[in-house]
Amino acid sequence: MQVHELDRRKTILPENTSEKPQRRSTKTVDSQYAVDEINAYIAIRDNWLAEAEATTTSANLRRLSLANDFVRSCLKPARSPYKAQYLPERDADRERKRCAAVKIRIAELDTQIAL
Repeated sequence: MQVHELDRRKTILPENTSEKPQRRSTKTVDSQYAVDEINAYIAIRDNWLAEAEATTTSANLRRLSLANDFVRSCLKPARSPYKAQYLPERDADRERKRCAAVKIRIAELDTQIAL
């Protein structure tokens, strides 16, 4: 059995430690990531809408309804300090209208199943 001696390295601190380190802004990266994620949920909802229209089953409509409700929850008006994590209001308003249209379409498809 060999005993290894630990490396002893000195840590050199800057002389003037009173200044705060400069931080890179991640606000733009975070906001773009959030917008991309919301757009991905919208795309998933749209794909499930197409699938439900092609093959109308109660399972497809239930999945579409859940996806639509989730997208709608992502489109609530932004509050500070999270404004950067939401879609711009113009886009969010457009998507809220699409959510309402999808909800109507779900009801129509559900009626077709019942008949």
